[in-house]
Amino acid sequence: MRSWVDKFLTHLELERNLSSHTLEAYARDLRDFQTFLQKEGGGTPEEAGTEDILLFLEELKRRGLSSRTLARKLSALKSFYRFLELEERIEHNPLHLIEGPRLPRNLPKVLSVEEVERLLSAPDLSTPQGLRDRAMLETLYATGMRVSELVRLTFAQLNLSAGFVRIFGKGKRERLVPLGDLAREYLERYLREARPVLCGGKETPYVFLNRKGAPLTRQRFWQIIRDYARQAGITREISPHVLRHSFATHLLQGGADLRSVQMMLGHASLSTTQIYTHLDLRNLRAVHEKHHPRN
Repeated sequence: MRSWVDKFLTHLELERNLSSHTLEAYARDLRDFQTFLQKEGGGTPEEAGTEDILLFLEELKRRGLSSRTLARKLSALKSFYRFLELEERIEHNPLHLIEGPRLPRNLPKVLSVEEVERLLSAPDLSTPQGLRDRAMLETLYATGMRVSELVRLTFAQLNLSAGFVRIFGKGKRERLVPLGDLAREYLERYLREARPVLCGGKETPYVFLNRKGAPLTRQRFWQIIRDYARQAGITREISPHVLRHSFATHLLQGGADLRSVQMMLGHASLSTTQIYTHLDLRNLRAVHEKHHPRN
């Protein structure tokens, strides 16, 4: 099985431009399936039938895995078996009649504009770290980029004179997003006053650095944003992705069209972006209930 898994992962990387994180998840899920087949009698994927797939899913349920995790593992298997079909390694796909679990459509968590203002104002601008953190928070909220995109941001991606940033997202898709005046202002100040202190003379292409002159990690920035949330009196649990959700929601509430927001977020499908319209509709309902004379 390993050779076909390797070929499958290479296919995903070259043909679909999937990220390394997604490829690693697919590899783990397929290894899990291989272990199950060996435990049940040593069959190969080509020999597995629908009953084997169902038994595997039952095994996963007994482990107490969530519906979301089950859906991801099933998605990995479906993609793998479609690949085996294309390569004519199997005549019948055992997953054709298997449907995944229905997942609840949770609305994304967002901050109010006032909460965002408090969060962005929390860093101490008298220190290099505080100035760096303000620039990072402003950039995150101005562009809606993912935290992984933020911590790996390089100088080659910045065009401060034009006020744009070039972002490479999932599937290696590239997008151009405006920075806005405040984000550009704090970026320029950080680069002028704080970054030279942090880099300590080292040469590195990355924009945001830690005290040792190395790029910040995703985990460290998660800690940073949570610390500032507490300082800002925000009691809800937040993450960098909450600022991404807030960016999209506030744009739509301000009158931006869905297609533009999709492009700035880097979503492959407009349906992914449409979840933010549910938040906007909820806001409209609240306004209606508050102001309509019949409510």
